[in-house]
Amino acid sequence: MGELSPLFTPDRVAVVGATERPGSVGRALVENLVADFEGEVVPVNPNADEVCGLEVVDGVGGTGADLVVVAVPAPVVLDVVREAGEAGIRNVVVISAGFAEAGGEGAGRERELAALAEEYELNLVGPNCLGIISTPVGLNATFAPRSAPSGTISFLSQSGAFVTAVLDWAADHGVGFKDVVSLGNKAVLDEADFVDSWGDDEGTDVIVGYLESIEDGRRFVDVARAVTRETPVVVVKSGRTEAGAQAASSHTGAMAGRDRAYEAGLREAGVIRADTVQDLFDAARVLAGQPVPETDGVAVVTNAGGPGVMATDAVGEEPLSLAEFGSDTLDRLRERLPEGANVYNPVDVIGDADNERMRAAVDAVLDDDAVGAAVVIAAPTATIDYGDLAADVADLQAHHDLPVTTCLMGGERARQADDVLDEAGIPNYFDPARAVGSLGTLSRYRDVRDRDLPEPTTYDVDREAARDVLERASDRGTNRLGVEAMSLLDAYGIPTPAGEVVDSPVDALDVAERIGDRVVMKIVSPDILHKSDIGGVKVGVPREEVYDAFEDLVARARNYQPDATILGVQVQEMVEMESGVETIVGTNRDPQFGPLVLFGLGGIFVEVMEDTAVRIAPLAESEARTMLDDIKAAPLLSGARGRDPVDKAAVAETLGRLAQLVTDFPAILELDVNPLVARPDGVQAVDLRLTVDPDNL
Repeated sequence: MGELSPLFTPDRVAVVGATERPGSVGRALVENLVADFEGEVVPVNPNADEVCGLEVVDGVGGTGADLVVVAVPAPVVLDVVREAGEAGIRNVVVISAGFAEAGGEGAGRERELAALAEEYELNLVGPNCLGIISTPVGLNATFAPRSAPSGTISFLSQSGAFVTAVLDWAADHGVGFKDVVSLGNKAVLDEADFVDSWGDDEGTDVIVGYLESIEDGRRFVDVARAVTRETPVVVVKSGRTEAGAQAASSHTGAMAGRDRAYEAGLREAGVIRADTVQDLFDAARVLAGQPVPETDGVAVVTNAGGPGVMATDAVGEEPLSLAEFGSDTLDRLRERLPEGANVYNPVDVIGDADNERMRAAVDAVLDDDAVGAAVVIAAPTATIDYGDLAADVADLQAHHDLPVTTCLMGGERARQADDVLDEAGIPNYFDPARAVGSLGTLSRYRDVRDRDLPEPTTYDVDREAARDVLERASDRGTNRLGVEAMSLLDAYGIPTPAGEVVDSPVDALDVAERIGDRVVMKIVSPDILHKSDIGGVKVGVPREEVYDAFEDLVARARNYQPDATILGVQVQEMVEMESGVETIVGTNRDPQFGPLVLFGLGGIFVEVMEDTAVRIAPLAESEARTMLDDIKAAPLLSGARGRDPVDKAAVAETLGRLAQLVTDFPAILELDVNPLVARPDGVQAVDLRLTVDPDNL
């Protein structure tokens, strides 16, 4: 695979499968190319002489093309691509279906296609795709019913149907594109390749996408982290409710399912995730047309009180605040506005305002140092001309160089202002909340652009001791471990209570006498995951009852699951819980993004509360600290109702050490420490369970 820009800047395009047959893909491709393409179009069909008035050639090898678009039956595609490769053509778009999406034979054919692309070093889009568009050269190598309006947004989509719908919608909403790619099956080129390429493209101001999956999550994160320093990336990722963790055996696996993995991956990549298609293009328009604010203070100027209140409410739901105007600004507003107007934010110029009054108010607030952005709201009145208002707003936005969005409410009158606002890159909305939400997007991107990206923190650990624990488990022929593997945590510097796993009541009593007056006792079995549910945990057992408690725990386990493997009973030091908060730290290995780290409130209700934060491992300690602030129960960690705050540094360090553990040992598939008791003087890991892949040790 080489540089991708030649895909979008060909001089000659060959269409294999071109035909005169009305309604065919081959004819639509040629018609779309002929319509606007600045270069030459060469139809390829051994059974035709002419297509759309163009002379037809027999094979792709003699076309001299630098881009080949293939629209022939799937069994013929491999021969065409091989011929293109042998002719030195390096850019191929395979429209044809009948590959992996069709099942067994098609999947094999797709593997062969990928192998050909590797052999000939092809930039190959598809198969099973709509095609590609590049507006600067008039390239429409798709069979969509219309091309894209020109602009500075580059757009990729896993769904070809979504592309056609967006192109149709964009033509009516002032949204323009630089490049458009339908990814199809992504046999060769995927989303990371195009994000990487467009990140270096001076003609692309914003990258947007519709994704159903990400092929290589780690590579995507690495690419997007670099790109989003200069170019914003916004995606809609479908499949939020996918039950990707339905077979998970741990709390972490259940809660860090597939969508949580994407959420964590996109966050680390610096990608802004849109919830809806409307949000996607609201974000794209404002990022392409408006500067990024330096501060989060927003000014609202309106001639209608109700919409002004709606905008104020929306500010509170975004990473924004209502700007507090300085005295000079308030004086200017008092001079220019009538007595009944409100000069404080939101500024209400009242319903009889004319264009001059609106302009004066907008100019005054944009001149205030506390204002980073503004929303201009107007309801139609006899005293306001929307066309003039749009021109005034565009002029003031350019003069002050601050981001502005508008909410010119109404029908035909508002549409008359759209051309002026579109030309200035100022989005206009009917809903005040959308106008504010777009400014929130700018603020979020500023935080992405300016964020620090520290290297993962590394700790002094005993890898060999950890490896020994895992290998001993493998030797026992089980892939599930529990408290018998607590020394794994010790090897990575995670504090654990004193204790041992014993296989007789006599040994249990001996350990208890060394620990103290009272102990905790837990059944140890890889087959019994939820020990508390069967009465498999006893807390505060006095020494004189340890012998009987051992036998009772074993009996309960046998009655619950007669065929369970019983490794013994753990006798453990009592952990002081009164001053602590029960948390959970855990990991789960995602197929695309690798190991994830989870933090949240722990204990027996962890899956009920589901108050957790997820990140990709390994972790910088600063990022681990943000996880503590991300959960709803964060105030409990800082001290609540007279309690002392927990040692957050120790919790963050535990997360970092756990992230290093699962990065060092890919054999660990899932791991829960629940609870990790966080106290003012440190942390202790009280319970553990993990799943390993013995073949990966």
